[in-house]
Amino acid sequence: MKVFNRIALVARVVSEQIADSLRSVERFLLEHGKEVYIESNSAAMLGESASIPKTIDEIGDCCDLVIAVGGDGNILSCAREMAPFGVPILGVNRGKLGFLADISPEDIETSVGQVLMGDYSVQEHFLLEGRVEGSQNVSSALNEVLLHTTVLPKMIEMEIFHNDSYVFTQKSDGLIVSSPTGSTAYALSAGGPIMYPSLNAFVLIPMFPHSLTNRPLVVPADGEIRIVLGKEKDLQAKVSFDSHLEFQIGSGDSLLINKKKEKLMLVHPPNYSFFEACRSKLDWASRTAAD
Repeated sequence: MKVFNRIALVARVVSEQIADSLRSVERFLLEHGKEVYIESNSAAMLGESASIPKTIDEIGDCCDLVIAVGGDGNILSCAREMAPFGVPILGVNRGKLGFLADISPEDIETSVGQVLMGDYSVQEHFLLEGRVEGSQNVSSALNEVLLHTTVLPKMIEMEIFHNDSYVFTQKSDGLIVSSPTGSTAYALSAGGPIMYPSLNAFVLIPMFPHSLTNRPLVVPADGEIRIVLGKEKDLQAKVSFDSHLEFQIGSGDSLLINKKKEKLMLVHPPNYSFFEACRSKLDWASRTAAD
């Protein structure tokens, strides 16, 4: 496996706990003779640091690994920024569930040490990209693209197509288009299925549909999703990407969603298991010693 030598640290919000973990990782990397950089905004929030501050673009150009310290939201931001550069990401969890950032603070030296020794696996995650038909502005998401009404309790009527094949018409509060990565995030709370991360599929999840027969639908991710809004004069809707980027969409507009060419390369310590992550983080029942 590739040995990482030029490593960057990234954190979006530096709380006391995150700052402690950042310093622990920084100290451990420096002790092992690595070139250590820190994202400029993270450096400003952290204060005194022995790492070299760099912008995200500079990190993408020069580093061979990013260690993201925080919750899954930090990983989401890093994924959108690092995917064009192909720089892999290793997550240290200082959030809640931490499906993507799977190293706990107490395991930093052990797990990061294993990764530095070349004992790790890399899992590819595809991203989504979306735009309004006719516009050149393209936004991306790792978890989901969400189309939703801005006027409750008024529903949106929409037609959904997959690769120009008509799928269905629905009236609902909105629609979630999720990647497998996003299936354990907002999509899960909306009743969507859990999908194995390497699956090449989208899941379409209606939000409070008018018809109870509108259920989540899994479709191949190599095709384009086209969502055509109804032509009501007073239709008010928004599109958001990972609950971050957001823009308005109007009557008769078409939202186009595709799989992004660049992928997130997520580094895991040895013995990582997606099913174990589900058992521990979603409180699934497990075998007892007697079993």
